[in-house]
Amino acid sequence: MLSFLCKRVLQMFIVVFLALTAVFFLVRLSGDPTALFLPPDAPREQLEHYRSQLGFDRPLYVQYGEFIVNAIQGDFGKSLVAREDSLGLVLERLPATFQLALIAMGVALLISIPIGILSAYRRNSLFDQLGVTLTVIGQAVPNFWLGLILIYLFAVIMQWLPTGGGGSVTHMILPTLTLAGYSIARFTRFTRSTMIDVYNEDYIRTAKASGASMVKILFWYGLKNASIPLITLVALDLGVLLGGSVITEVVFSWPGIGKLLMQSLLSRDFPVVMATIFLISVIYSVVNFLADLLYALVNPQIRYR
Repeated sequence: MLSFLCKRVLQMFIVVFLALTAVFFLVRLSGDPTALFLPPDAPREQLEHYRSQLGFDRPLYVQYGEFIVNAIQGDFGKSLVAREDSLGLVLERLPATFQLALIAMGVALLISIPIGILSAYRRNSLFDQLGVTLTVIGQAVPNFWLGLILIYLFAVIMQWLPTGGGGSVTHMILPTLTLAGYSIARFTRFTRSTMIDVYNEDYIRTAKASGASMVKILFWYGLKNASIPLITLVALDLGVLLGGSVITEVVFSWPGIGKLLMQSLLSRDFPVVMATIFLISVIYSVVNFLADLLYALVNPQIRYR
């Protein structure tokens, strides 16, 4: 187990390093941000002086080396726009993103798992066919389109909910449903397929013959043994929800790191972009690491060597 933990921690460091390296070079393809912060008619001497202050006049490999050394120490520099610590700005927005992502994940699991189990139990029934149709539609609908439709229906026409922003429970309903929509469809379809496989196993037939109730067979014996691949899917989707909620946060003006990342990309605020990607990659790696550890708790037959 100790060897496994060491390998996984090393892999986490490699993933974070590669993510930062890739984003460092990709964001610089958008051009020099110096001209964005000076008037269009600024003299060339002032432009060059400002570039020197920001460090963009140095060779790219020098900038990259300094960036990696500082990133190891948790220093991503000051925001080019807000003139504040970049990592601090991202950490201020992180709780809002965590709140939205975790609630969306909880909603997705509460809805998808029972539907998936019942669809597997009533395979090829009308309920099953309706569930499969809805999962296909749910996976095909883009998040931004679903968000706009929900805003139009519940905020514009019915005027039940606010169109965006944050601060109250009502502000969370529409972005939560939008963010959870794809996961609900994906989890339902995956739960159904794994439960169909488990339902044909010998121990399920033995449990039936012993007189166990159908609820116990489905939710205890069946779901417990079908949960290992589901844990992997949940871990991957949680990382996606935490790091990929950019569109949803922009549509609903949710004050999270997704909206901050979009604003920073548009203004070429490189330090904030790098700090955001750093946190997203760390969170994604930690979530998948915890999922690996959960395997052993769910299935005692698994042993890491």
